[in-house]
Amino acid sequence: MFDSVLVANRGEIARRVIRTARQMGIRAVAVYSEADEDLPYVHEADEAIGIGPAQPARSYLDAAALIAAAGKARAAAVHPGYGFLAENAGFARQVIAAGLTWVGPDPAAIEQMGDKIRARNLMEQAGVPVAPGSREPLTDVTAALAQADLIGYPVMVKAAAGGGGIGMGVAADQADLQAAFATARSRAERFFGSPEILIERCIERARHVEVQILGLADGRVIALGERDCSVQRRHQKVAEETPSPGVSAELRERMLTAAVRAGEVVRYRGAGTVECLVEAGSFVFLEMNTRLQVEHPVTELVTGIDLVEQQFLIAAGEPPSFDPDAVSLSGHALELRIYAEDPVRFRPGPGRITEWEEPSGPGVRVDAGYQAGNTVTPFYDPLLAKLCVHGADRDQALARARQAVAQFRVAGPKTNLLFHAELLASAEFAGGDYDTSLVSKLRSS
Repeated sequence: MFDSVLVANRGEIARRVIRTARQMGIRAVAVYSEADEDLPYVHEADEAIGIGPAQPARSYLDAAALIAAAGKARAAAVHPGYGFLAENAGFARQVIAAGLTWVGPDPAAIEQMGDKIRARNLMEQAGVPVAPGSREPLTDVTAALAQADLIGYPVMVKAAAGGGGIGMGVAADQADLQAAFATARSRAERFFGSPEILIERCIERARHVEVQILGLADGRVIALGERDCSVQRRHQKVAEETPSPGVSAELRERMLTAAVRAGEVVRYRGAGTVECLVEAGSFVFLEMNTRLQVEHPVTELVTGIDLVEQQFLIAAGEPPSFDPDAVSLSGHALELRIYAEDPVRFRPGPGRITEWEEPSGPGVRVDAGYQAGNTVTPFYDPLLAKLCVHGADRDQALARARQAVAQFRVAGPKTNLLFHAELLASAEFAGGDYDTSLVSKLRSS
């Protein structure tokens, strides 16, 4: 096992990785921009190095600055967290070329799964179900219109090289497609440096369900259950739970088998997630995230497995700290993402935090990136914390979540705690009968 790691990220995920590193006796090195120098993770690390101005392109997205920081701190490994450069194959290669251990999958796997069209084609060849869609990248709207006529409306329009819902849109007809295609192409080029577009059949009443996989050092790929991520606003997740109340035991087994197959196809190593859309007892492959997910704590709560610990062990070529043949899931877990944003329109609301009081109690876990006195700046995603709860069953988890939301106190910037209270009180969510349209339904009621 390496003796030190540079955490190439910020906020709650940097704090989360640092916690496990220190528990394992690994020296944790943090990096921070000028806007983040007073956040908790900076003070909790064994060493912290400034890497530049607040703008991400000049700090957390500056590969050279990150590798220089690792050299300065004499770190032996780099953990990218999620977001920023976590799924950047070029950065992974630079880390490896610098003689450092990359805590993530092989750059080739990142590349294969980072291109949505290539990933779709690989999965289809491997027998993993995919939705009807384009097999080649589209940059011309005329070609997109012809493809959509073959697929059938409505269609989903996506950046082939992107993620996070950026530029994504739905088109119900040709006029919609022309507008959505122009928007997607513009945003794809701006955010991902590629104008290439994918279109595929839009499954309108679908659940968004993902499978957590681990590619072990010995070459095996295993699945650690699924997570339901259907509660979304603007195609971005807000709440997650495991197990999914909309997945039967038979469907779960098929999804887990397909996810393992997806990992095997690209010889996956480390923690990864295979995302799917589920409708009427069937599923299709959506994409694969070649990194740790924001919502990984719910899997940790039902399995008792520290996924960051497994990432470190796999990167070091060591066996897992659990028996891969005897994984059992216990109870039910929920995660609510607490954002500094308007709880009605979901617009970011930066500002100084004047009060911060986290809930506690049986089954309650808070992964927070901020505390009282910190300022939420407009430079980064406004995620403040992840409120996670575990219960013996879904009813107990829901009850604990409602109590925890009521106890969570944040003053200063607006937060979406009010939204989460409404979500937990809604009949659809409480009954488990919901899909990706739930948030828009709640906001229109």
